[in-house]
Formats: sequence, C-alpha cells, structure tokens
Amino acid sequence: MNTELKQLSNDYLRIEQAILYLESHFKNQPGIAELASTLGLSESHFQRIFTRWAGVSPKRFLQFLTKESAKELLDRSENLLDTTHQIGLSSLGRLHELFIATEAVSPGEYKSRGAGVTIRYGIHPTPFGNCLIATTERGICHLSFVQTSEGDTIDALADSWKQAEMIEDYKATAPLVRPIFDLQYGIRRGEPLKVYLRGTNFQLKVWEALLQIPSGAVTTYEGLAERMGMPKAARAVGAAVGRNPIAVLIPCHRVIRKVGDFGNYRYGSVRKKALLAREFGLTHADEHQQINTVTV
Repeated sequence: MNTELKQLSNDYLRIEQAILYLESHFKNQPGIAELASTLGLSESHFQRIFTRWAGVSPKRFLQFLTKESAKELLDRSENLLDTTHQIGLSSLGRLHELFIATEAVSPGEYKSRGAGVTIRYGIHPTPFGNCLIATTERGICHLSFVQTSEGDTIDALADSWKQAEMIEDYKATAPLVRPIFDLQYGIRRGEPLKVYLRGTNFQLKVWEALLQIPSGAVTTYEGLAERMGMPKAARAVGAAVGRNPIAVLIPCHRVIRKVGDFGNYRYGSVRKKALLAREFGLTHADEHQQINTVTV
C-alpha cells in the first residue's frame, strides 16, 4: 500500500502541472498532445500517468475544471444539501459509510494550548501529495498537506499546540492514511474515525456544518451560513472554514464562491480542484459509467 500511495503522490505532481496549464488555457480546451508536451512527456506516457491517478482519461477529468462546471456543480448540489439539512446540523456528519466522531476540547484545555497532551505525527504520501497527520489518544487532531517544506509543516503543527509533547511516530499515523482517503475514494469500511477538535464554539459549529456537505457536492460561504441559521455571518463563516485544522476529513474544500469559481484553498487552488474532481467522479460513477471524474 505504501508503494501504491507513493506512486499516486508522485503522479499528483504531474497532474498538478497539467491542471495549472489548463487554468491558463482552458478557453482553448487543450488536447492530450498539448498537455503532454508541456510536461515533456509522450502522449501515451501522460495518458498512463493521468489515468493511473484519476481513474479516467485526462480529457474526461479536465473538462470539468472550468468556471462553468463550478456553476453546474453548485446548482446540482443544492437539492442534495437541502435534504442533508433536514437531518439537522446538530447531528454528526456522514461521509459514505464511515462516520466521523468529533470530540472537542474543554474551555480549559483550549486555553492550555495542549498542555498535558501527547501528539504523535508523521508525514505520508497520499493521492494529493505528502500530508502531515497528527493524532492524540482522543483522536486525529491535525491533517495538512505539505506546501513548502516538511519542516515548515511540522513547525506549523507545533506552533498550534505549543504546550503539547510532540513525538514523531510514523508507525502510529501510517494506519490512518488509508481510512482517511478511503472516505473519498472507495473502500468504505472499518470503524469510525475520531477527530479531536480545538476551537471556539463558533468554529466548532462551522466545522460540524462542513461535515454535512456530502462527497461530490459543494456549497458557498453564504449557503453554509444560512444552513447554520446565521445568514449574515458569511464572512465569519469563511474565516472559520479557513482555520479548519483537519483537511479532507472536515471537508472545507467543498465550499466555493457564490459567483461559481472554486476560490482559494489553504493548500492551493489546484489541490482543491483535484479533490473535488476525484470526489465527483466517485459519487457519480454510475451516471458517467466511470470512476473518479469530476465536475467542479
């Protein structure tokens, strides 16, 4: 499994370059030959790498990564989100057939900045590049993608839990990688994953609301605020979304702009598009008779 993830992680670097090129040239809808040429690859090699990562052809995947597709995805998500909302935002979210159980720190623990908490962390390959996972005995407390360097990523974790004891423990965090990403891409089995959240009451409510957005769907900051019963708090909701400490599991990448563009993401707009594209492809596999495409 580690070998497979390393290969997918390496493939993602090429996929990212292809998406970046498409962002600049999407109006011309570049073909496979053009995309392959920009990466210095043969067409067949590029096709093979892309299909291994995405599960579908580059053409099928990339055709969704445009502004018009973002608007379409937002439109088709509305009914799904309304149905989810009827369940009640106070209930914990469900992703596929795996549940995420959340446990928040107490006010005293929040102020202590992690004093008395032992955090074990490790950096692992994923289908979206390397990520840092950190866990406590009460659950996963952090998940972030490596942006600049592994050292900077670890420093950011340590800075957010200043008083906690930090232990690098690859073996402790490695078993979490597959369940985390299987939530998005297909195995859907196993015990519930627990997350250990530290934030203000308002932030916790926003992160809980994010759990109500099903895989393959998106909403806007305004829509999320309305579903929380706080229609005038879109800006504050956006700030809380941006401070989400556990990427992917708490799906802040599923919030896009009202104007129908994907918007920013702490770990890069390209990674956000890739996450949404893979999710849409999985949840709409029957519709497209394919696996892992996307409409973002």
